[in-house]
Amino acid sequence: MIEQLMRSSEIAKRPVVTFTGEDISQIKDIIYAPDGGAVAGFTLAGRGLFSGPQKEVLPWRSVAALGPDAVMILREDMLSPAGEMFPAPDSGDDTPQPSHERRGDILGSTVLTDSGTELGTVIDVIIEVSGRYGGNCEVVGYEIKSSESMKNKGTTVLIPLPDTLAASGEHLMVPASATDFVRDDLAGFGAAVDAFRAQLGGKN
Repeated sequence: MIEQLMRSSEIAKRPVVTFTGEDISQIKDIIYAPDGGAVAGFTLAGRGLFSGPQKEVLPWRSVAALGPDAVMILREDMLSPAGEMFPAPDSGDDTPQPSHERRGDILGSTVLTDSGTELGTVIDVIIEVSGRYGGNCEVVGYEIKSSESMKNKGTTVLIPLPDTLAASGEHLMVPASATDFVRDDLAGFGAAVDAFRAQLGGKN
């Protein structure tokens, strides 16, 4: 069941606060997991107009709640050194990269169906947040500016993704049946994602 949907762009600059009320930093960028299908964590920036990036990052496993006004964590020591999430350039590791590196390949990319129809251009990524401590933060769809192939061409729409599809610029192909579950806003998109994935799961 979908608990909460949000655009990834809405999370930027959201404050990070502890249970004791300390305002310790703010979200800078999203870090996607290696396959792109989930959120692994966040890079951080200091609070204040002239504050720069922080050396620590916030792993998703340390997030107690991702709310509309703030990201909640238990204590400040739940932040991690950036080196634990980002490999050295010559390490050969496939550890998640910051979203400003990986999302650059997603935003502005073209979405195609598996039959070759161009659906539109990605302008945002839709994520689902469910549960606390060990819950999921999963990429479930794209927000796109629709192409001429769609009946609502030129408008902004939401298109669901299969749960097996990575959110990377190298994999922007979706099943043609995804067009049957396109929605105009987040209010009805959760049910559309569930129905789309149930349909895919029911196929032999």
